[in-house]
Amino acid sequence: MKCFLFSLCFFFFCLSANAQQIPVTINIYDSLGVVSYANIIIIAQKDTTQRIATLTDEHGKATIPLNKQTAYSIFVKAEAHADLKENFDTKDSASSFLYKLTVNEKKLNEVVVKATKPLMRQEDDKTVIDPEALVDMSTNGYEVLEKTPGLFIDQDGNIYISSSTPATVYINGRQMKLSPSDLAALLKGLPPNAIEKIEILRTPSSKYEASGSGGVVNVVLKKGIKIGITGQVYGGFQQGKYGNQYMGGSISNNNGTTTTYLNTSINNQNYYEELTSARYLNSDTSLNQFSKTKKHNNNGFIGYGINHEFSKKWKADFDGSFNFSKKKDNNQVANNFIAFNEDTLSNGYTYTKNPGSSFTSYQDASATYTFDTIGSQWTTDLNYMYATNGGDQDYTTVFPFLYSTNGGGNYSYNEHNFNLQSDLTLKMKSLITFETGINIDYTFFHNNADYFTASNNTKEQDISRTNRYNYTQNINAAYLQLSKTFFKDAILKGGLRMENTNMHGQQTVPSDTFFNVHRTDLFPYVYLSKNLFKMLGVELRGYLVYRRSVSRPAFQQLNPFPKYVDQFLTEAGNPGLRPQFTNTYEANVCVNEYPVFAIGMNDKKDMITNVYYQDGAANNQGLRTFENIGRNREFYLRGVAGIPPGRGNYFFIAGAQYNYNSYEGFYQNAPIHFTGDNWMLFTFHRLRIGEKSQISLHGFWRFKGPVQLMEVGNIGWLNMSVNRQFLNKKLTATISVEDIFYTNNSTFAFQQGGVNVDGKRYTDSRRLSVNLRYNFGIRKKEEPEKGFDLPMPMQP
Repeated sequence: MKCFLFSLCFFFFCLSANAQQIPVTINIYDSLGVVSYANIIIIAQKDTTQRIATLTDEHGKATIPLNKQTAYSIFVKAEAHADLKENFDTKDSASSFLYKLTVNEKKLNEVVVKATKPLMRQEDDKTVIDPEALVDMSTNGYEVLEKTPGLFIDQDGNIYISSSTPATVYINGRQMKLSPSDLAALLKGLPPNAIEKIEILRTPSSKYEASGSGGVVNVVLKKGIKIGITGQVYGGFQQGKYGNQYMGGSISNNNGTTTTYLNTSINNQNYYEELTSARYLNSDTSLNQFSKTKKHNNNGFIGYGINHEFSKKWKADFDGSFNFSKKKDNNQVANNFIAFNEDTLSNGYTYTKNPGSSFTSYQDASATYTFDTIGSQWTTDLNYMYATNGGDQDYTTVFPFLYSTNGGGNYSYNEHNFNLQSDLTLKMKSLITFETGINIDYTFFHNNADYFTASNNTKEQDISRTNRYNYTQNINAAYLQLSKTFFKDAILKGGLRMENTNMHGQQTVPSDTFFNVHRTDLFPYVYLSKNLFKMLGVELRGYLVYRRSVSRPAFQQLNPFPKYVDQFLTEAGNPGLRPQFTNTYEANVCVNEYPVFAIGMNDKKDMITNVYYQDGAANNQGLRTFENIGRNREFYLRGVAGIPPGRGNYFFIAGAQYNYNSYEGFYQNAPIHFTGDNWMLFTFHRLRIGEKSQISLHGFWRFKGPVQLMEVGNIGWLNMSVNRQFLNKKLTATISVEDIFYTNNSTFAFQQGGVNVDGKRYTDSRRLSVNLRYNFGIRKKEEPEKGFDLPMPMQP
């Protein structure tokens, strides 16, 4: 690997000549505060062909590498401001310049046409999605992620980026240590307009936790960035087989130094699912199961925060949220034993009711000290998450020959998570960035389940389902990362993360069992970025990334207690599971910060996967558990093309990804080796009709292919929305249709060892929705939006 990385570095470094440059920070402001997304042109006075065009960020800053001791001219242009032209000279070391624009009151009151924000752009080692185009066609945060180009969410709520391993979900840079179902409930209660941006990190740096070989999806929430009092209210409904209704609002107040905000939403959600499966028990008999599930949820969300700048150096934030969900699930399962001549040998039914509720509280406090104007800062963050989930269950099982049993019970779990992170970033001379930090994470989890069976009005404890256990996890981490700009535009970043893992689980009922895990691991990271060449006047930039990551088994995967699923299937954990380690290699190319092509490989060792076993003594009994199967090598190619948003009325994005998987290992004490591949296509289109109307089209299609040891059939959907603005563009009405062709349903098959299972899964995915959103506020100024294309040079 060392020779590989050295060769790649040498190749990139040989593409350009050496140049002595320094980072120069431009700060743009006016009488009301910073000026976000102002157009900047910098021209060398001795050679006017040397032009650099850029934009200030949301804080009114832009950092540009310029030659030492050189005279430049700067031109600044921003909406509702007078143009500015100044001269300046660079020094021998990093420096910054401050420029004040004059507000043009006449232009401030004029109606101006703004450039459209890019839906997707590349920032160093992450892809940033602006969800503005996705919000109008979504009813909650979960649906915004479903519609994000390049992301795939399966029917269990797992999110995939470029790997067959699910991605790790962060909110505001902090990992959500929740199960996929609990995380989906949290995101479904999140207002769609509360999301500022979505960051996709396929190979996160050493700053992030090493867990999660499938990459990171970081959902960044809005904190109220416009000066003045602004907000919005919204409401609407969805109709499929069953209907959903929702309403919510947000308000923020920013006086220049202090921002307060509040987000709320209420959702009444109904979902429907059908699952058909056939398990082939022997040469002449199969167990066919057909289940229908109706899920009803009432969700409530409150998010709030206050952010205050004490000075130009000190800033403190406090953010919090509460999410409450009350559910009522009803399930009906038909079990039929079928001979291969299609004769029914016997049948039975199970009826289950599962009322319950969940509550999640997330509180976060952070402080930031800024050392200079070029990005040196120290940030300390402390957050606490509390999650609880509980409910009751009543079931009736009718066996063959009309023999029936009744039962029920209740379950609950409580989770506490404390996280302390402190990060230091120093911008040093010679274009070196030094980053270091520590992270202390502690999780406590308690589960309690009491079940019973009933016969002749007599209740007896169901020892096959009753259990109690406690689980604690402590991860202590430290990282060190250095990046340096070489030659003219090559950036090399290297990091090393150390994580000390301590896990302890103890089951007290029905038997006293426990496990302990104590280990320390190192996780290296290397990142290289370099301008390659120009093609048709457009600069192409290349990226190379290497990362080592880990997937630790969760307590549910380690707990050996057998959990009753139905009379034919049992689940149990495996206390002998080992961590899964992954080495990821990726090379990608961007055009104007827009990702267009990538090639990579995920090399997984001790792959953790779900496996099935057939009980030899009772052939109709199945066991579902987890094992380290062996090694999985996954190669992928990804390409994106389209017309970016700009001055035109139409833009689109179309992409494709190809994955090839090779599996080697042992299953049921026998060697396995098989390969498989699949394609995924995704697209997004938007057409503006005049200034107030637009049509959006979004979809994906994933072709048949392997997901670990299971083969999943074709699945995808196509969504369309039409929206129109009224009342001076303050009111937006949207009509959307999701899954127009009702194709977001899948088939699956598992055929390994002595187990042969296949089936189909249907969900209530075709839906018509109507949404109304009204914006209000008293603003001190209008913020110009960031454009996709670099600004055209202005005439001196």
